[in-house]
Amino acid sequence: MARDSILLDKFLKFAARIVKLHKYLLKEKHESIISKQIIRSATSIGANAN
Repeated sequence: MARDSILLDKFLKFAARIVKLHKYLLKEKHESIISKQIIRSATSIGANAN
């Protein structure tokens, strides 16, 4: 069970970093299409992990 909590922790940290990247791309670079695709792809990792 400890392995599951380690993976969950890594998934959550990764997702948080991706959300920050998404916000940066929208605000600073005015890039919406790529930032939306990045957030969809990155957050699907957690959905597929179960």
